[in-house]
Amino acid sequence: MSSRFQRITPFLWFDHQAEEAVDFYVSVFENSRITATTRFNAESAAASGCPEGSVMTIGFDLDGQSFAALNGGPVFRFNEAVSLVVNCHSQDEVDYYWDRLTQGGDAKAQQCGWLKDRYGLSWQVVPTELIDMLTHPDPLKVGKATGALMQMKKIDLDALRRAMA
Repeated sequence: MSSRFQRITPFLWFDHQAEEAVDFYVSVFENSRITATTRFNAESAAASGCPEGSVMTIGFDLDGQSFAALNGGPVFRFNEAVSLVVNCHSQDEVDYYWDRLTQGGDAKAQQCGWLKDRYGLSWQVVPTELIDMLTHPDPLKVGKATGALMQMKKIDLDALRRAMA
């Protein structure tokens, strides 16, 4: 295996918005970039029904993690069975990623830090402190934190801390 590639790369299937989505994701996360773009040639365009010369795949890095995106047509759609977790070290980071990823169009806030972006991809914007709260040795505190969490869409660390107090 070439050292140029990570062993496992998430591959995201879009209808026709791969380039737009990748540009958006690269703008949200620091240390991110587009690494490669392939285009439909005459043969692949004929097989797929996509215009010749349009973007077929895009390789990209989000904060050091490699991904690939494909304009594969409307056959498959994203669902919540797979999501991308953004581990945040502060409420400011939670707010930043939540606000950016829920921008535009059909983005939807969901429960417990989950959201769907405008392309239908599911994300979990989670403060790393939440894991400590949910694995606390005191089951009463865990219950209080869980109860508070279940009432939230975007996670509010201060509210969780108050619930555990």
